[in-house]
Amino acid sequence: MLLMASEGLGLSHLARNCAQCPILQFLAYQTDHVAWVGCSLWDLIQPSFSFIVGVAVPYSIANRVAKGDNFSKLFIHALWRSLLLVMLGVFLRSTHHSQTYWTFEDTLSQIGLGYTFLFLLGWTKPKIQWIALVGILFFYWLAFALYPLPTATFDYASVGVPANWGHLQGFAAHWDKNTNLAAYFDQWFLNLFPREKLFVYNGGGYLTLSFIPTLGTMICGLLMGGWIKSNTSSVTKLKYMIFAGVACLVLGQLLNLTGISPMVKRIWTPGWVVFSAGWCCLLTAFFYYTIEMKAYRAWAFPLVVVGMNAIAIYCLAHLIDGFIVQSFQIHLGRHVFNLFGESFSAMFRNASALTVLWLILFWMYRRKIFLKL
Repeated sequence: MLLMASEGLGLSHLARNCAQCPILQFLAYQTDHVAWVGCSLWDLIQPSFSFIVGVAVPYSIANRVAKGDNFSKLFIHALWRSLLLVMLGVFLRSTHHSQTYWTFEDTLSQIGLGYTFLFLLGWTKPKIQWIALVGILFFYWLAFALYPLPTATFDYASVGVPANWGHLQGFAAHWDKNTNLAAYFDQWFLNLFPREKLFVYNGGGYLTLSFIPTLGTMICGLLMGGWIKSNTSSVTKLKYMIFAGVACLVLGQLLNLTGISPMVKRIWTPGWVVFSAGWCCLLTAFFYYTIEMKAYRAWAFPLVVVGMNAIAIYCLAHLIDGFIVQSFQIHLGRHVFNLFGESFSAMFRNASALTVLWLILFWMYRRKIFLKL
C-alpha cells in the first residue's frame, strides 16, 4: 500500500531527465508496470494484496467462530463484503467520469468478485484447496489456449494495439493484448451496462475475467495462512515458505520462457499467478522470520500503521492525493516542489502527498479508527 500510494516517488520522471544513470533507470523500471510480459516490483503490489487476503481468511474464520458466529452468518457477511468490494472498486474508477463507469478490473473489484468463493474454500481441507487452485488455473489456461487467434488481416488498431506493439508469437499469442478470450468477453459484458460510450477495449489490456486467476492467487495465500496457523514448528514453516517461493519462481519462469503460459500481470495469466506467488511466499518468509521468529518489530511500525488501514489508504490515495498536492501549491506557492529543480519536482510532490497520507493513517491508528468491510 505504501508503494501504491507513493506513485513510485516520481522516479520515472527523474529517470527521463537523467537518462545516463543506470541506477535511476533500474529504479524507474521497478516503479512502473511492465508493458506486457515480465515483472517489476510495481507489478507485485496487487498480487501481494490479494495473497494477504487469502492468508487472513483462516484467522478470520477461526476468530469469528470463537466468538460464536455460525456458518450462515459468516457466509452472509462474506457475500456483503464481496458486494462492497466490487462496488467500491467501481466507485473509485468512476471519480473522473460523468456517470458510473462500469468496469471491474480495479484491485478491489477483482478481490470482491472472488472473495465469496475464497471464503467457502476456507472451510475445506488443504487437499480441496489445492484441487481448486490447480483446476482454476488449468481450465482458465485451457479456455485461452482453445480460443482462436486473430486472422492475418486483423486490424489491431481497432482494439487499441499500436503498430509497433511487440506481439507474442506462436502459442503464446493466445495471451496477446486485447485479442484474447477475456478481452472479447468484456466487449460483450461491459456493454450490458449504461456507458458514456461503447466499450471496445481497455487501454492497459486489463480484463474483468482476471478475477478468476486472481482467486488462484488468493487461494495460494489461503494455503499459506493455513500453514502458518498450523502447529508445525517455526523453522519448518520458514523452510516451507522459502521452498514454495523458489519452486514457484522457477516454475513460473519455465511456463513463461516456453510460451506455455506467458507471465503477464495485466491479464493475470496462470504463469503470472505461479510466478508472483513465488515472490509473495518469499516476502512472507522474510516478514515471518524478522517479525515472528526474531521479534524485530520496531522497524515495521510505519508498515503496521498502513497495514491496519489498507482500505483507507487505498481509497484516500485515489480520492484526495490531488487535493493534497494542490493544497501545498496554494499555500506554499505553485513551484513549491521545484526547490531542487524541475527534475526532482515529481519526487518531492509524491513524497509530500505520501507523508500527509501516512500522517492521516497515524492519526487514525492512535485513535483506533480502522476501516473494515
